[in-house]
Amino acid sequence: MKLAAVADVHFKQENQEENVRQFAAVNHMADLLVLAGDLTNHGRVEEMEACLAVLAHVEIPMVAVLGNHDHESGQQDTLAGMARVAGVNVLDGTCYEHDGVGFAGTKGFCGGFAPYELLPFGEGGIKNFVEIAEREAIKLDYGLAQLHTPRKVAITHYAPVLETVVGEPEPIFPFLGSSRLGRVIEQHRPALALHGHAHHGSFATKSATGVPIHNVALPILKKRQETHPFVIFEI
Repeated sequence: MKLAAVADVHFKQENQEENVRQFAAVNHMADLLVLAGDLTNHGRVEEMEACLAVLAHVEIPMVAVLGNHDHESGQQDTLAGMARVAGVNVLDGTCYEHDGVGFAGTKGFCGGFAPYELLPFGEGGIKNFVEIAEREAIKLDYGLAQLHTPRKVAITHYAPVLETVVGEPEPIFPFLGSSRLGRVIEQHRPALALHGHAHHGSFATKSATGVPIHNVALPILKKRQETHPFVIFEI
């Protein structure tokens, strides 16, 4: 299977004609399109409408997770519902199977990377923060556990490992991802893990057990001078 993947597209109405042209090309290049979060800028309904107007020209199956920008206006459930009605398989602790490949995903959250990840100690606010990170990791674990396909793909918006956020300012590393997601990936060992969020991070690494992990944020793909606003993987 050939997968096209991108994150952080932040679709804008004024770029619709160009976006349609660029994304329609995926129909002849891949068997499935993965969108790893941040389809919108401020999580507004009209922004999702612009996004779906572009994705209406994509004829292959689409799998997506929402990102932090898609939560900005508190309308994430509405946006996810709109995308599902339009045929996008939006994952949130859930899974999807296509031609023997299983996809599990969730937004993920921040909290930092071992051995410096934030722990649930002290004030209630800290404990609540860590609880969100742990809950997102549990959702990814649940989604992957439901799959019985020979090949699996894990999709998050936040990074599961430190290596693919390198390139961003070091003080913000803890806000770009969480080792809690990474430990789930290590446990299930999918064929591929995809994320976004770190616009100035690094494209590729491997987990300790050899799982390929890629940051497919659109700014990184542009820096790599990809011909299209997505990158192709073969599973």
